[in-house]
Amino acid sequence: MEFMRQRIARDGRALDGNILLVDSFLNHQLDMDLMREIGLAFAERFQGAGITRVVTVESSGIAPAGMTALALGVPLVVFKKRASRITNGTVYQANVQSFTKNTQYEMTVSTKYLPRGERVLFIDDFLAMGEAALGAAKIIKEAGCELVGMGIVIEKAFQPGRKRLDDHGHEVYSLARIRAMSPDGIEFLHEIC
Repeated sequence: MEFMRQRIARDGRALDGNILLVDSFLNHQLDMDLMREIGLAFAERFQGAGITRVVTVESSGIAPAGMTALALGVPLVVFKKRASRITNGTVYQANVQSFTKNTQYEMTVSTKYLPRGERVLFIDDFLAMGEAALGAAKIIKEAGCELVGMGIVIEKAFQPGRKRLDDHGHEVYSLARIRAMSPDGIEFLHEIC
């Protein structure tokens, strides 16, 4: 979507060919007007899909996912990156490799917040290798829920994440798809995301 591409072009900064800084508006300091616009865009795209829950992974996905859940009028469920000592009862878990931090973590959610039969929309800030999305999909399936779609704010289309999700049959909708980037500039794919 043009509003997202314009914001990345104006305020994003590629450190190299793989790392894009968007900390001034998406994941450190948040532009809440932009978050509202992101939420409305995802809600419009997935309206009519019977979504009953929006899920994301802490922490940078929370704001766009929260605004999407608000626009759809459904609860937001946040998957944790490690189990809490106060988690009571059963949890669903999946091992995930973080591209940005180059570490592994145990994605975790309490079973009481993902009851069987829910129609789930996954929202995340970035798609690179697809690890977080695939981990979330595994948990959603294990919970006996249906993954209706995946909404991604920024997709690094030059990395294999989209193909991996397509190969698993997941519907992916990205607001901005980056073809290539370097400290000299960011090049976008402009086809329907």
